[in-house]
Amino acid sequence: MSYQRDFEKRLNVGVIGLGSHSYRNVLPAMHYLPVKLKAFCDLDIDLARRTGEEYGVSACYTSTADMYRNEELDAVFTVVSPEAHPDLVCEALDAGMHVWTEKPPAVLASEVETMIAHRGDRQVVVGFKKAFMPATRKVIELLESEEWGPLTGMSAEYHMTIPEDGEAVIRERQAPNWLKNGCHPLSCMLAVGGVVASVTMHRSVSGGGTCVLAFENGTIGSFNLISAPGKRVAERYAFWGSSQITIDSNLRVTIHRGIPFNYSETTSYLPEGTDTGSVVWEPWDTLGTLENKALFTQGFYDEMRYFCDCVLERKPAKIGSLEFALQVMKVYEAALVSGGSTVTLTGRAQGG
Repeated sequence: MSYQRDFEKRLNVGVIGLGSHSYRNVLPAMHYLPVKLKAFCDLDIDLARRTGEEYGVSACYTSTADMYRNEELDAVFTVVSPEAHPDLVCEALDAGMHVWTEKPPAVLASEVETMIAHRGDRQVVVGFKKAFMPATRKVIELLESEEWGPLTGMSAEYHMTIPEDGEAVIRERQAPNWLKNGCHPLSCMLAVGGVVASVTMHRSVSGGGTCVLAFENGTIGSFNLISAPGKRVAERYAFWGSSQITIDSNLRVTIHRGIPFNYSETTSYLPEGTDTGSVVWEPWDTLGTLENKALFTQGFYDEMRYFCDCVLERKPAKIGSLEFALQVMKVYEAALVSGGSTVTLTGRAQGG
């Protein structure tokens, strides 16, 4: 870990899109990355210039083509919308840029396939933060060990609804909340579980329901869409291996190890020693240090640093790759058209 001003080698980067999300999360994360901010691009030139003044960036544009023509950049960070990302990413790749793009990468799975066709030897990472967040990476580490793995099942609980007419959503290239935020739990589940073989969506009359994912490795996952209008619902993930591992509110990771137990004789839930019972990791929010910041706990830093490292070290992206993004988008579309029937996914995408 280092800070932008301390890195010996840094990437010359441009940022496309300077709206609320970019300003609150993406730009602040740059302080911890091996980058030099060289150019900003936004349709609102006044916004670009005001933001440029704050970050010491004088090269501000409304045209990405002009930015590529005038600036010597290594990479761009694209923070716009799923409707606009495909064209912007392909244009950047064609201009020789490495690309980090915010999620969702597109509106349709086919648009991600187009990005792959344009990628060439460039590095592309999609910012699925829940695939990168420390809690998810810890679960993956635990399940890959002989002590706690292998994975056999999982569940997710998330405040979400899915449109009733999924075919219209795809046909009309809509971007519902099922895309914009439903991709969060989906990306977490796929990062842990791997490639999905089939999808079955059971939609309730309220728009919620359960999305059942059958993974190629035999794991079954259930994504429980909690439809509670106007309510903030707790987010929770559970994974089963040789024991149960849970993520609560993206922060608390727990291994539920259990205790020595005899149905008719055990009198205490607190046995002697430390070899049994649950193990919990969670932020210690006492000091003003990095591990407590949302940029770090939610995965923003990890996804953006991973992209920079892939470019600097010239190594292909695996986590958050376009192949991983394509798998997420295929699951998203399959759930839209399932209607209670099982949709089999063809083609094997790697990464996660």
